[in-house]
Amino acid sequence: MKRKRIIIMGAAGRDFHNFNCCFRDNPACRVVAFTATQIPYISDRRYPAELAGTLYPHGIPIVPEEQLEELIRRLRAEQVVFAYSDVAHERLMHTASRVLACGADFTLLGPDATMLASRLPVVSVCAVRTGCGKSQVVRYFCDILRERGIRPVVVRHPMPYGDLAAQAVERMESMADLDRFRCTIEEREEYEHLLDHGAIVYAGVDYRRILRRAEKEAAVIIWDGGNNDLPFFRPDLEIVVADPLRPGHETSWYPGEVNLRRAAVVVVNKVNAAEPAAVAAVEGAARSANPSAALVRTESVITVADGERIRGKRVLVIEDGPTITHGSMPSGAGLAAARQYGAAEVVDPRPWAAGSLRDVYAAWPHIGPVLPAMGYSPAQVADLALTIDSVPCDLVVAATPIDIARLTGTGRPVLRAFYNVVEGEGAPLRQAFETFLNT
Repeated sequence: MKRKRIIIMGAAGRDFHNFNCCFRDNPACRVVAFTATQIPYISDRRYPAELAGTLYPHGIPIVPEEQLEELIRRLRAEQVVFAYSDVAHERLMHTASRVLACGADFTLLGPDATMLASRLPVVSVCAVRTGCGKSQVVRYFCDILRERGIRPVVVRHPMPYGDLAAQAVERMESMADLDRFRCTIEEREEYEHLLDHGAIVYAGVDYRRILRRAEKEAAVIIWDGGNNDLPFFRPDLEIVVADPLRPGHETSWYPGEVNLRRAAVVVVNKVNAAEPAAVAAVEGAARSANPSAALVRTESVITVADGERIRGKRVLVIEDGPTITHGSMPSGAGLAAARQYGAAEVVDPRPWAAGSLRDVYAAWPHIGPVLPAMGYSPAQVADLALTIDSVPCDLVVAATPIDIARLTGTGRPVLRAFYNVVEGEGAPLRQAFETFLNT
């Protein structure tokens, strides 16, 4: 039987999951390559044979997306499966046009094909864009579970940027585990804050195995989405976070609009920082796309311990990397905190950007006068540390969820900015989650 030749376009996450769900043991298909984008240092390697299964004894090559057309022709691909997130609708169709012009089919796999069913109740927290505030909502739910005497178990969207076979199933409950799995800064940004809130965190590559492991110690599973991707587990309660600082994005980015249309609860976050007209616009879009969803407003409140030290100082602001790169935000909580606490000056770090960080600013020209916490490799962490120590400032305001001082070894004084969900009267988001727990 002739096997259909397939290329999967991805970014070291959804692509591997789609392969594991639909193609790994499928004798009718042959995945001839993955392509990689968005994330540095993940191309020019292989999806290992240990994970690819018996049909792929030599694994599968991972190639830069820039080579897509040449790959389709050289590998005689008949179908291209698009499998990554946070993509503008227009760019998605330009990508489809590139594929179709080469003669191949362009495919999007749906939730029914790629969501795994759990024996336990699952609540998912996803978003319409990167940087809407998913992490704040997940922490909020972790705290509610701990109030009930339940140890939170969070399964995080994949970020396997190292040894894929070694990262097939990752279980983390201490900072030592992050060191053991050699987590990048980007991974630590998603895991550390959850460990601080008493959660056990799972992540990795093979989410069927991850799910079965998590089920052994959880009462309820929280799915913590990445970017604006769909859940990998079939949720019993689907929470989706929207951002009124980017009105219109909720229906113009893939697959964020899918999340919006599927949600049981739409959380319009950051209402304290957005214009009322923008909040109303996002709520109107949500009602139009998904009239049955419950709409909840939350504030995203920034706090800095000893924040008065910022007043009158020249500060370097460090922000969460993904939020201000492919999340399209020029800045985040760090810049807001510097202004809130009266910094005399926010020093633009660009003139002192070292090595790979210069490339980051060139690739993402919308970034404001802030330093993205990039650290996808030890060399990039070294570039970050050198940049921090080179910027002429009095102190650093860091809004990344990790302890940047510990990780980089900087001698600069660092004040950490934290942001948390705060609800108004009636706490409808808490009520929705507690109703789910009680059923």
